Amino acid sequence: MKAVVCRSPGELVLEDRPAPGAPPAGWALVAVSHVGICGTDYHIFEGKHPFLAYPRIMGHEVSGTVVETGEDVDLAVGEPVIINPYLACGKCIACRHGKPNCCVRIEVLGVHRDGAMAEQILVPAQNLYPANGLSLADAAAVEFLAIGAHAVRRARAEPGARTLVIGAGPIGLGAALFARIAGLDVSLLDMSTERLDFAKGELGFATLDGSQKAAAELVRKATGGEGFDVVFDATGNTASVQSAFAHVAHGGTLVLVSVVKDDIVFSDPEFHKREMTLIGSRNALKVDFDHVAASIRNGAVPLAKLVTHRTTLAGTPDDLARWAHEKSGLIKAVIEVG
Repeated sequence: MKAVVCRSPGELVLEDRPAPGAPPAGWALVAVSHVGICGTDYHIFEGKHPFLAYPRIMGHEVSGTVVETGEDVDLAVGEPVIINPYLACGKCIACRHGKPNCCVRIEVLGVHRDGAMAEQILVPAQNLYPANGLSLADAAAVEFLAIGAHAVRRARAEPGARTLVIGAGPIGLGAALFARIAGLDVSLLDMSTERLDFAKGELGFATLDGSQKAAAELVRKATGGEGFDVVFDATGNTASVQSAFAHVAHGGTLVLVSVVKDDIVFSDPEFHKREMTLIGSRNALKVDFDHVAASIRNGAVPLAKLVTHRTTLAGTPDDLARWAHEKSGLIKAVIEVG
């Protein structure tokens, strides 16, 4: 089969790879249809991912069609599916408590093991969700949106809560969209005027332009000095995460959607004075995938606006390398494989 392989940082090639073969019991062989390109993929290509062994087939935002099943699999051949790329052990403390998204021994397709930038892939059947009427192009967007949907569900905010999403990239936009679907009053903060123009003009969000004024001043003005009830940080930037604590109102909640390699330092007196809730949000659960799929079906998610770039498997080595540096106009890129 054809596969796009990142051999080493900066080296991305289209190769012939052995087909995965027949699926074992509990697994299914999937013909890949569409793959979204994530910020993680750009980081892998650029050599910025701290826990990755090369060579690696990337790709974890995936849709496809079941072509063969192993024993004890209740999926029909020909079934269009959404792939949940988080492979959990099923036995650790997180899995036993119904949180396979933060499994102690989690393996993410395209990161810890080879992913879906290929014509076929083997996946545990429990990680395959019927698309139930979603187009395969739309089904490939479910995973990245589920990250934001999971973060919003973790926040447990009441409708009407004054909410700030920091970072207007794909994950931040997903969090903002699902915060709005949950009835929250959402504003977006970013340093990119282009991204904020998109968020405001195309998606209808209130925006705070961090390139024009200090974020603290913008937050004070937007909230009458009170801060936001809920703040989501989706920047992956250490300085942004640390400054986000000051944007939270007394009694409010900070949700860390992105992850950084550095230690996070904050003022303990300020944290306690506000009786702030700090929440980590990692990956997503089936309930989040289901919520996203339903929201796409009912028209609450404007996917046609979010997917701005497209390529093919053969075009991916050149296009992904270019998009890693040319970000203008780029929100979400998708590879059309099938």
